[in-house]
Amino acid sequence: MDSTGFWIFLITTCVIPGINGQTVEMDDGKSGYVGSKVDLRCRFINSSPPVKISQVTWQKLVNGTKQNVAIANPSLGVSVAPPYRDRVTFKNAAVRRRMPTLEDTTITFSSLRLSDESTYICEYTTFPAGNRENTVNLTVYVRPTTQMSLSTPTLVARSSNLKTPVATCISANGKPPGTIRWETRVPGEVTSREYRNSDGTFTVQSDYILVPSRETHKETLTCVTSYNEEVFTDSVTLDIQYEPDVSVDGYDGNWYLNRENVQLSCQADANPAVSLYQWRVINGTIPSNAEIRDNVLTLRGPVTYDLQGTYVCDATNSIGTRSGSVEVSIIEKPLPQIATGDVISVIALLLAAGVLMGITITVLVLKIRSRKDDSSNDSPSRKLSQPIRKRPDDIQTAHL
Repeated sequence: MDSTGFWIFLITTCVIPGINGQTVEMDDGKSGYVGSKVDLRCRFINSSPPVKISQVTWQKLVNGTKQNVAIANPSLGVSVAPPYRDRVTFKNAAVRRRMPTLEDTTITFSSLRLSDESTYICEYTTFPAGNRENTVNLTVYVRPTTQMSLSTPTLVARSSNLKTPVATCISANGKPPGTIRWETRVPGEVTSREYRNSDGTFTVQSDYILVPSRETHKETLTCVTSYNEEVFTDSVTLDIQYEPDVSVDGYDGNWYLNRENVQLSCQADANPAVSLYQWRVINGTIPSNAEIRDNVLTLRGPVTYDLQGTYVCDATNSIGTRSGSVEVSIIEKPLPQIATGDVISVIALLLAAGVLMGITITVLVLKIRSRKDDSSNDSPSRKLSQPIRKRPDDIQTAHL
């Protein structure tokens, strides 16, 4: 190697590292929620021998253009641009001293805004090394507000069986958008829509769709909204209005002649409640000895054949009218009644008979197995294995 090459090598390996050994350390990315506080770290790693820091400038990258946020200068002190003056400070108090130390120029954002989301540049101006910089991406989250409600004030079960939205769940003004799922025992369908708001946030709306019916009345729908790692739940109870479901009780098949004071009761499941009950007899009239109070029809006095017929109860609410009926027959004499003690005795006898039958079957099975085992011991193969004894006549014949 000639002398010129040697000196170039020496300058490259010794002088350049001392000048170019500075770095600016920053986080890869930072995030925070609107209204919260976040630190953007910036730390200057000097060389040995150290270079002189002339100025530190924080800038925001907006559409490819750099906008100043804050400046720290050893001679001029600290200054913050007007849009950030009330919300941005240098975290290290040494930066704000009369003789500042600028190795750590981390800034703190307070009352974070959605518009603060951007790429930020921390630039060190040094002598004689020149400028050194690094960047950090700041992401601003907005926690959504959640709301759940019945889709309409009144849900009515119709015979058309049309599907309709019954409940709505909204995750509003979130960034990023929240996700919605439903928890319920009621089979249905889900439709969801996502909207982007003008400020960059998102609103998600989810509707639960089903056929309103009497079976779905008072069922619970739970909306589960997830945002980042947070989970929010809200529930509503379905209020389904429907026509009365009617039945007639009281006739036990034992209405016999001269039985006293029998009655029929009209039972109706309805929402809203039944406002009117009406009794009638098909192809006949209500007996003269009938006394009607709301849903109960009482037939005073002894039972006669005149009470036979089909009794109908019409129950009415604001949704509609439905009917229930019962066919009443009159018999001459009362049906034989089985006393409670007799019923218990019959049940006990049946249980005892069942136990006895089980024991008998078990004994029979064991005997059959025993016989099979005995017959297997007397099998032809076992007999052939026994030695054969020869008669004396056969022995003599063999010798001849």
